[in-house]
Amino acid sequence: MKKLAIGKIYLIFVFILLYLPIFYLIVYSFNSGQSMNGWAGFTFNHYHELFSDARMIEIVLNTLIVAVLSSLISTIIGTIGAYWIYQTKNKKIANRILSLNSVLLVSPDVIIGASFLILFTVVGMQLGFLSVLLSHVAFSIPIVVLMVLPKLKEMPKTIIEASDDLGATGYQTLSNIILPYIQPGILAGFFMALTYSLDDFAVTFFVTGNGFSTMAVEIYSRARRGTSLEINALSAIMFLVSLFLVLIYYFISNPKKGGKK
Repeated sequence: MKKLAIGKIYLIFVFILLYLPIFYLIVYSFNSGQSMNGWAGFTFNHYHELFSDARMIEIVLNTLIVAVLSSLISTIIGTIGAYWIYQTKNKKIANRILSLNSVLLVSPDVIIGASFLILFTVVGMQLGFLSVLLSHVAFSIPIVVLMVLPKLKEMPKTIIEASDDLGATGYQTLSNIILPYIQPGILAGFFMALTYSLDDFAVTFFVTGNGFSTMAVEIYSRARRGTSLEINALSAIMFLVSLFLVLIYYFISNPKKGGKK
């Protein structure tokens, strides 16, 4: 009982440590003052400033477009890659590919960003939307592979054999059996890639250019010039968007809990 109580206290402490700074930012987004040094009154002025800031709206749209596109592309490529690894009969080759797949996950973001910068410079690609999109696709693919591959390994091979015995084509087996079975892993990979893309700073900082920017890079550049509660308002909105995405994923992956029992 004592261990259980200590565990609950520790869990509560961790949640407070994680969420208290977020709620602190959200509360001060309604502060009528111009800083977080003291509470001056309640106002929506900073949200009005945010929605009146054409550059920030453009940057938010850029960030969302990159996140959605990179997540979709990486989910497709990662799912195909995971299926190919699953189908590979040579386990040594499969393990080597998995090791290479994990390189981007364990490598520091600064090293990854610098590597992409050197690559794009060597091939003569201008830094901007395309360079950011390709970089986000590259570091999201390994995430999707690691989300989808376990679901493939959990899938009973007997259902594939039964499908073959019943005369189903490869496409019918893939579309009617394999994809529905691994759908939770595909969705998990997509939402993980979306989350990583939305909050990525280090890699994006290296490969952005030509007037193109994302929220993380813009917030960093503005914070260096001085604090602005407009950033608090943006952070509050993005927190709610992230929470909304988590709820969508929860109800999609748990349809029975989301509907009537």
